[in-house]
Amino acid sequence: MPGFSNLDRRAFLQGVGGVTLALPLLDAMGAEATAQAPRRFCALYTANGMSLPRSEHGIDDWNWFPSRDDADEFVFSKSTEPLAPFRQQLSFLSGMYHPNGPKADPHVCSDMWLTGAPLHNPKPGTYNSVSLDQMVALHTKQHCRQPSLVLSIDAGTGFLSRTGTISYSLEGKPIPAENNPRRIFDRLFRGDRGSLQAERDALKRRIKLVDAVVESAKSLQQQLGQSDRERMDQYLTSLNEVESRLLASERWIDIPLKPQDYSHLNLDATNESEPAEYYRNMFDLISLAFDADITRSVAFMLNREDGMGISDTFPLKLGLSRTHHSLSHTGDKDGQLEFAKYDLFLSQQVAHFLKRLNEYQDRDGCVLDNTLVLFGSGASTTHNPRNLPTLLAGGKNLGLKQGQFWQSEETRLSNVYLTMLHALGVEVDQFADSTGTVSQSVFEKV
Repeated sequence: MPGFSNLDRRAFLQGVGGVTLALPLLDAMGAEATAQAPRRFCALYTANGMSLPRSEHGIDDWNWFPSRDDADEFVFSKSTEPLAPFRQQLSFLSGMYHPNGPKADPHVCSDMWLTGAPLHNPKPGTYNSVSLDQMVALHTKQHCRQPSLVLSIDAGTGFLSRTGTISYSLEGKPIPAENNPRRIFDRLFRGDRGSLQAERDALKRRIKLVDAVVESAKSLQQQLGQSDRERMDQYLTSLNEVESRLLASERWIDIPLKPQDYSHLNLDATNESEPAEYYRNMFDLISLAFDADITRSVAFMLNREDGMGISDTFPLKLGLSRTHHSLSHTGDKDGQLEFAKYDLFLSQQVAHFLKRLNEYQDRDGCVLDNTLVLFGSGASTTHNPRNLPTLLAGGKNLGLKQGQFWQSEETRLSNVYLTMLHALGVEVDQFADSTGTVSQSVFEKV
């Protein structure tokens, strides 16, 4: 580049009033700095566990966990067969659990899935602790337009013990989720909204508005009782999240997005649409956001616990006889088979997502090679907090040894999370109640 020697990869722009802005990875920083592709994380949560039929039912081939053949290779079940094309890019993990899981109300398992925290945290004013996606976002936000993308089948946060989000801030507050494809698209890609100056002016007005509301809310909070203060805490968390998104948008407004094809998106799909169409549009949006490096941290809650929210009716829309939560409680063969068929539907949606991540390319392979995709539930069957169904996909360039069924009697999920953080370049000594990283049989490099 004429007129420039290699820029420092940690270079900053100095702004008015001493404000600094970290630069994205630029070719001017040289091959050493730009050789490393973005490292990304995506968490996908489904409520109510997975179908693990009793042996007396004679439908073991519908058990969500794989079986093993005579050569000790794992065999996909009927409910996960759509994932078979990605055999060398994923692994199943059994025996996962959170030590705090058995101590808690079984309906709050989604709240602690990414945190591992004891709910009603002893720290005053705190309900939970930071979720894995937000820990990743803390270390990647300077490289991308949006610190994180928090999605759910139902928007907002829900309410304590029946939350509509799996993402929690550094203070343990639930982060509101978005569920509308068109709003998500507008937030990520902005579309054609006129001139950059008009967009910049609009952003400044919105930031000022949020600042004013935050100050008013803080003043009002001092006059409220305990229960109202807790509600205001959640409201302020929502406002802070909105403000961080606006500030991120302002920093990146002059940098053009990577050209992409959005023609396959149906932005009019909603959670009241045909379930597969809705999920696939959401997964397509995540894939595009990763490909354009708009964010490197995503959490998507596919279903809510305890029959909450619209997704509980999805099995009925697919021709099954009962709602999702009801199916999870069935002990008869027919009910367990239908529960497994809903697992099959979810596997088809995850397979679509992995296919998309394979189609988009980074400098050193496909996007999936530089992405850790975690798919699982906070319960195994009927609110059982042990042997949590867990699938880990991607990460070929991050040190994962995939294509296996890793079985253990009991492994802290937080130990897996700590190892994942290290693979993503987040060098922390502990996450939640972790006691160390997991065996190299899962991760070639830790």
